[in-house]
Amino acid sequence: MKKKKVLFLCTGNSCRSHMAEGLTNHFLCDRWEAVSAGTAPAGYVHPLAVQALAELGIDISGHQSQSADKFRHVPLDMVVTVCDDAAENCPLWLGQGKVVHISFPDPAKATGTDAEKLAVFREVRDGIRERVLEYLAKE
Repeated sequence: MKKKKVLFLCTGNSCRSHMAEGLTNHFLCDRWEAVSAGTAPAGYVHPLAVQALAELGIDISGHQSQSADKFRHVPLDMVVTVCDDAAENCPLWLGQGKVVHISFPDPAKATGTDAEKLAVFREVRDGIRERVLEYLAKE
């Protein structure tokens, strides 16, 4: 069976979309190939996103923040926007496949101690694992 290709889109492509990409490529690698991008890429992957996935044995340390424009001519079966801003600013050309919006709060905006910030990243990671992977598993 041919794998379907999904693009996870958020604003900065530094946290949520990378976690969704890593989780999908780890847990649903037999059915999906995931990539991620941002409408306004931050230029880095947040270290706490890397740490939150490393706790599950998933390495996204080599990921890079990239623009959605990179995927303008890439055939996509689905685009999943993981933040409200990306859903509102989703490029029309990304409508080539099914577009789905499953929003999560931005963990990069978390405040407090490092442990408290990491806890927020874990919550978002677990929410993505539950909601996004469950959705993709049904497709």
